[in-house]
Amino acid sequence: MMESRTLPAPAKAAGHDRLDAKERALRGLLAQAGSVIVAFSGGADSAYLSTIATSELGDRALAVTAESPSYPSHHRELALRVAREFSLRHEIIQTSEIERPEYRANPENRCYYCKQELYTALTRIARARGFGAVLDGSNADDRGDYRPGRQAARELGVRSPLDEVGLTKAEIRDLSRRAGLPTWDEPASACLSSRIPYHDEVTPEKLRMIEGAETVLHDLGFRLCRVRHHGAVARIELDRAEMRRALDPDVASHIGRAFREIGYEYVALDLQGYRTGSLNEVLHLRPV
Repeated sequence: MMESRTLPAPAKAAGHDRLDAKERALRGLLAQAGSVIVAFSGGADSAYLSTIATSELGDRALAVTAESPSYPSHHRELALRVAREFSLRHEIIQTSEIERPEYRANPENRCYYCKQELYTALTRIARARGFGAVLDGSNADDRGDYRPGRQAARELGVRSPLDEVGLTKAEIRDLSRRAGLPTWDEPASACLSSRIPYHDEVTPEKLRMIEGAETVLHDLGFRLCRVRHHGAVARIELDRAEMRRALDPDVASHIGRAFREIGYEYVALDLQGYRTGSLNEVLHLRPV
């Protein structure tokens, strides 16, 4: 009689062992830091990092959320929810990157000026209150992407512990799901300024239009979506599986009417669908 074997279980166990080992390494790194400030946007990465830091360090971990016109209100609500449900020590500060001419000019490295503003504020708080380190939520997958904000992190000594222990986005989602975090499957969401083509000025008015238009789509149940701002034209990016619904006459009529009320004259559906960083496609950028 042949002995039966179950092959998937060991592989699954090995996967869990690997994740557990990375989380232990993360906890060790945080314990070594002693006390930390986490740049907490409300997204999946920073939410996971903030909860692990709080679990390891208690009140010696402070999650800080920066509010500005480019920060989506949806993420603010997520940050507040996670802070409440997981008993984070949490503060909200105001940042003023929109007032900086370099940021408003919207160059290819716009994100550098945003993160420089944020990390300068956080390192100032850390020095004043005696925190050992300032942390961001960059993960191992971010190494191959164009992210000029990481230059600002390096210049100001901000650490990226998720990257340091080799955690990928998928692994962070898995660990977040296991921890019960509501952000575990939250779609990636860059700041609202990322919806404006490079070298078109970033203004509070444009940001309000973009957020209003994306809110219309979210309220209709579209989960993966972006509204790219091209002057009088709103270019909508949707998950390909949801495009057919957007073309339903009633839905399309509602979107067009709502967008015109916001201030757009024309509404276009991008046939390539939803993808992050689509405005980088016209550039030849190297990872930063």
